[in-house]
Amino acid sequence: MNKLKSLFFLDPEVVFLNHGSFGATPRPVLENYQDWQRRLEKQPVLYLVRENQEHFRSARKELASYLNTDPDNLVYVPNATFGVNVIARSLDFQPGDELLTTNHEYGACDNIWTFLSQKKGLKVIQRHIPLPLPSKEEMIEAIWEGVSEKTRLIFLSQITSPTAIRLPVEEICQRAREAGILILVDGAHTPGQLDLDLDELGADFYTGNCHKWLMAPKGSGFLHIQPEHLDLVDPLVVSWGWGENCPYNNDSRLQAILEWWGTKDPAAYFSTPAAIAFQQEYDWDQVRTACRKMLGGVLRKIEELTGLPSIYGENEGSFIQIGAAEWPADWRPESLQSWLYDVHKIEIPIIHWEDRWLIRPSVQGYNRQEDLDLLVKALREYKKNVRSKR
Repeated sequence: MNKLKSLFFLDPEVVFLNHGSFGATPRPVLENYQDWQRRLEKQPVLYLVRENQEHFRSARKELASYLNTDPDNLVYVPNATFGVNVIARSLDFQPGDELLTTNHEYGACDNIWTFLSQKKGLKVIQRHIPLPLPSKEEMIEAIWEGVSEKTRLIFLSQITSPTAIRLPVEEICQRAREAGILILVDGAHTPGQLDLDLDELGADFYTGNCHKWLMAPKGSGFLHIQPEHLDLVDPLVVSWGWGENCPYNNDSRLQAILEWWGTKDPAAYFSTPAAIAFQQEYDWDQVRTACRKMLGGVLRKIEELTGLPSIYGENEGSFIQIGAAEWPADWRPESLQSWLYDVHKIEIPIIHWEDRWLIRPSVQGYNRQEDLDLLVKALREYKKNVRSKR
């Protein structure tokens, strides 16, 4: 993995253990992205009017193959939060309808449901999944016990953002199909970490990011919709792609209303196939395995340092390249993130979630064992400083 570090533009003076927030794009992929941008500036009308549809089709086909689905049911969007908004604003929620979710979801998406609860009277049922995690079977039951005759939509992250745990969405999707309840899966952290088969998963709606673990340029995400639901979807922005006079009627309605909403640079979408090819070239299954091993090691060392148990309980399969460990609330966690960066140039998030503080390292192909060793050494120093000032 050492050779991979030179393929990224990351500051060599910074120990970057925060891939999960915004990702990082390899040099060959970024060069492909910039090539697309230069093509736009060379002949904007040719690029945006006459060639654009074909470029979108080609990029969708490559992404659909990677996700094992039909490109007709797939559309590029800027990010997963945008995708969640599309579905949330398309469904005709009535006062008293219920949304079932968990207490581990991404804050921006929580805001969407709070907004709709205020605007439309949607009732948000948030199921509590404790830490340390219970067994998978107990998690499934804890979520499903929130289902009622008023449940209109289930919303879950496949890999959560604040707590970095893998929720059992496969089993919940199956139960939802059997019960006739719609399910929307937030896969912001999934592509690139897990092999996805969207047709097998069978979620009614699935949205994910390409710019995180798949390492496409910033602003590339996707929304997948099962074919029986395509007519449910409305655009967030009404533009040329909507209506009978749509000049881009060779594409599906889904792609017309969501990919054609004004002048914008689609280069991040068009270079996503280059990100897929990069991971194939560098045998990313092997890279992920090495990353997961290093992550597991550093989480155990943090747990030994703090004396606190793993948040994953017996569910070690609940993390891959992003994970979290608890940090004691009386060890000045509110200052830890800035201290790690200011003193040791370690970029890593410290997250306040409910009544806990979590340190959330990401391990990507450009990371090396010495990065994680430095983190542990720095955390020991911080602990010593905190305890000496008591």
